[in-house]
Amino acid sequence: MFAINGLDGQLFRGSLEELVQRSASTRRGRGIDQDGEESELRLEGEPASPESDRYRTAAAAYQSAVRPQADRGPVYHAYQVMSRQVLTLTPDMRVDDAWRALAGRRVHEAPVVDRQRGLVGLVSSENLLQVMNVEHGRIRDALSRTVAEVMVSPVVSTDPVSDVRRVARAMIEFRLPAVPVTDDKGAVVGIVSRGDLLRVIVNEPPLSLWI
Repeated sequence: MFAINGLDGQLFRGSLEELVQRSASTRRGRGIDQDGEESELRLEGEPASPESDRYRTAAAAYQSAVRPQADRGPVYHAYQVMSRQVLTLTPDMRVDDAWRALAGRRVHEAPVVDRQRGLVGLVSSENLLQVMNVEHGRIRDALSRTVAEVMVSPVVSTDPVSDVRRVARAMIEFRLPAVPVTDDKGAVVGIVSRGDLLRVIVNEPPLSLWI
């Protein structure tokens, strides 16, 4: 299950399919397009380009060269790959303090929680760099802004038992650098970042991620 949380509380809870069907204005909350990445999705039935044919040929050659794995292993869930020691920030925190907190933990994003520890947003280093200048890892100057003014909100979150493939799809659909993981009471218990997914792919083969 997935949810959308914002400053007004939980705005949605349901399946990924229901989440994706919501209007674009809800799906892409404030700051959600600031990630700077673009993705091209080819619809089923759309003719493949010559380059995609070339990639398929290369992939087939690679597949024939590697030893096939009979057992692809279990499907991984969010709780198995998420980072549990989660840095959380508050909406009223100054952007320069938020930057120092991220740098101190060597992470690039953090969930934003209210006084009741409820999820209200997600802030990334890219969000913060919109209102501050950093040179050689040090803050040169920063506008007088708070985390609430630059964070992604509403933000997509997921349950601990969500299929990690669906979490990855949510990242793609909403152009998110990470997806917070919340328990049944809405408390943040972890976060799944792109780096977490890459570590699983690299360090824990074989997986059923591609089945």
